[in-house]
Amino acid sequence: MARKGLDGGSFKVLTDEDVLKVHRTAMQVIEEVGFEVQSDTALELFEGAGAIVDREKHLVRLNESKVMELVEAAPPVIRLCGQDEAHDILLGGRRVYAGTGGTALYVYQPDTNQRRPANMEDLRSIARLVDKLDNIHLFMLPVYPNELPVEQVDVNRFFAGLDNTSKHIIGGVYTVEGVQNVIRMAELVAGSCEALRERPLLSMIACSISPFRMDSTYGDLLVNIARSGVPVACPAEPLCGATSPVTLAANVVVQTVDSLMGVMLTQIANPGTPVMFGSVATSTDLRNLRYLAGSIEMGLINAAGAQMAQFYRLPFYATGGMTDSKTLDAQSGYESASTALLCALAGANFIHDAAGLMEFAMTVCYEKYVIDNEILGMVMRSVDGIRVDEDTLAFDLIKKAGPGGNFVAARHTRHFMRSEHYQPTLSDRDSREKWEADGSKTTWERASEKVKELLSGEKHGLPDALRQQVLVNLPDIVS
Repeated sequence: MARKGLDGGSFKVLTDEDVLKVHRTAMQVIEEVGFEVQSDTALELFEGAGAIVDREKHLVRLNESKVMELVEAAPPVIRLCGQDEAHDILLGGRRVYAGTGGTALYVYQPDTNQRRPANMEDLRSIARLVDKLDNIHLFMLPVYPNELPVEQVDVNRFFAGLDNTSKHIIGGVYTVEGVQNVIRMAELVAGSCEALRERPLLSMIACSISPFRMDSTYGDLLVNIARSGVPVACPAEPLCGATSPVTLAANVVVQTVDSLMGVMLTQIANPGTPVMFGSVATSTDLRNLRYLAGSIEMGLINAAGAQMAQFYRLPFYATGGMTDSKTLDAQSGYESASTALLCALAGANFIHDAAGLMEFAMTVCYEKYVIDNEILGMVMRSVDGIRVDEDTLAFDLIKKAGPGGNFVAARHTRHFMRSEHYQPTLSDRDSREKWEADGSKTTWERASEKVKELLSGEKHGLPDALRQQVLVNLPDIVS
């Protein structure tokens, strides 16, 4: 049974006092240290909004009251829509959803234990696969098509999503022209400019650079996205001991400042822009300062980020569910599960990277999408918690059965058995004899069979006339 949009928040890695301490330190950084903005357009917008701007150093500083004024202009809840309304979601509060992530350069093939460069066909196939995995609620464009020139990447990636899944699509962007082409395409699919703003079928991501830097490319991209009115995520990626102090608390401070930079700019460029406070923060391997995708500290940092987002009343784009493993082994399972679970129990709104990614986020694996769908089903069941009321306490039934009784045939059992207990679609719960009779298959082998089954079935696609209209209007699309 698929679960989405459940209220998390039962896990709090920060106390209320801790949240205030992080906030006050972040405000001190913004007012006393400032942040660098290399985009001239963004710098002018900050200056026009009343920030203290040092043009020579490209440095921006604001006081707390101005920061909070801009933050409060952002909507606390945003709607992300699918082409099928059943996939619409409301992002905000403590409601939890999970999605894919990217942008990986490789695809891992467990049958050969090798990886290969990702391409456009992988984008289409993964979109079709995710469309049928119930516990993955959003489709974040997961791979970079190595065969395309950068100026064609944006429109082709988003088209692959729109033409192969009915779920909401989110992705990073690379050029201003690409942003404009993607929005033009989405308006054609939605029916009009106004229809897209009313029902945003896609959203975009524009990252700052930790610590405290907005480069010219992403500053310009963020302004263009905000002015278009489509939802945008503003994540940051501070790394403990490298681009943030080594302590987790300081990392959360850096992440908070870095993301608020983007949030503020969207509200100056276009007040009311639907924007996500975001984190891709994690720890590093202190032996070599390498980025880690599967550390438990990543889960803790992003759980803390969820609490900061709730404090600012902003939807939260979190990171969890990845692994640093190079293969589908035990490490892949326990790292993916533990970070996703921490984020979900903390009430992170959109846990991206929660399916498919491995090897420091460089690689995706088709079979891992199916395995992670199973993990996410269990994670969401954990978020759902234990319902305690007269029906679930079942005193009358217990009294009727009495000592030594059983409850197998009870109506109560039939009524609650599916809603109370997660029913796996991949896990093996059979006897050893049955498992051996069925071929003694490992988890990844069962997942591989599931991938083939799902990809061989019916697929979502844009209506032929609309698809042709998009292709005629946007000749850079490789169909």
